[in-house]
Amino acid sequence: MNRVYYAMFYAVLSLLASRGLSAAKHSGAISLFHREFVKPGTIPVEIAKFLDIAFDLRNKCDYRDFVLPDPERVDELLEAARRFIDEIDSVLSTLERHCGETGSGVQRLHVEHAG
Repeated sequence: MNRVYYAMFYAVLSLLASRGLSAAKHSGAISLFHREFVKPGTIPVEIAKFLDIAFDLRNKCDYRDFVLPDPERVDELLEAARRFIDEIDSVLSTLERHCGETGSGVQRLHVEHAG
């Protein structure tokens, strides 16, 4: 489960870096992501919610005793993570094109789907 979450989290970090933003904690990065990209409508709420679900499930699995995620739920979240990362990749591509037109730069993290 943590790999599904981290794939999404690193995509978020890439998106935040495109605006020169960072956070010391995961919760801070997620809050910035919602403030900067979800609330304004750049990333749809329906897509962004999967990060919150994955964060919560990852915390439960990593920090509580005897918590194992349901394999079907993990498969569902893996597919959601693919959609989430595709959405962020699309936004980064748009930002990259826009920055190229204006002469400013955007840092790009290439994320490949596993499996």
